[in-house]
Amino acid sequence: NAPFIFTNFPGQLILGIAFVRVIKWTSVNHFGLLHYFHIEKNPIMLFVATFILLDLGEYVYHIIMHNVPSLWRFHVVHHSDNMVDVSTTLREHPVENIIRLSFTLIWVFISGAVFWTIILRQILQIFATMFAHINYRLPEKLNTVIGFVFITPNLHQVHHHHKRPYTDSNYGDVLSIWDRMFGTLKKLPAQDLVFGIDTHNEKEDNGKFTTLFKIPFYKSR
Repeated sequence: NAPFIFTNFPGQLILGIAFVRVIKWTSVNHFGLLHYFHIEKNPIMLFVATFILLDLGEYVYHIIMHNVPSLWRFHVVHHSDNMVDVSTTLREHPVENIIRLSFTLIWVFISGAVFWTIILRQILQIFATMFAHINYRLPEKLNTVIGFVFITPNLHQVHHHHKRPYTDSNYGDVLSIWDRMFGTLKKLPAQDLVFGIDTHNEKEDNGKFTTLFKIPFYKSR
């Protein structure tokens, strides 16, 4: 999965510049939901509101990637990993990386989020994403408590099960509340989990970076 670090860098650099310009414009012009409701006057409320809005945006983005066939072709690269662990967080096709950041840019524009809240939120998101992908199961009682609000490894592993309807569940990025609110939360015992995706479960499909890179451009399965 490591080569994806390098293939994703150019898109991240270009969109990073776009983020700076959009944030500057919304701040100068006081544009966006957060400015409209004057939440920016309270730093704590500003961060909480920004976090919730952007997390909801990530949930919506994730559902779109699963339900639009032309986009799923790129997202399937992430799901094709037969061993879900922290390295799986790197397994993102560069086209999807651009799509994901573009969606985030839209949420930032609509919300009018300010720079420091976005940076802090992104740092927390990185740790939350790594936590969700660890190759470990929390004790069930602890998972029940934490998973009531946040996405846990137990919940996200269900999302990485190789077959529907479990693949199309637990879309949450950091918060699990959206899955509970919109009925997309599912559970599956650890002994029933099979990682990967049933359309690309052979080693020649998911064992090499060059092959993974080409998956979206093959005939859809």
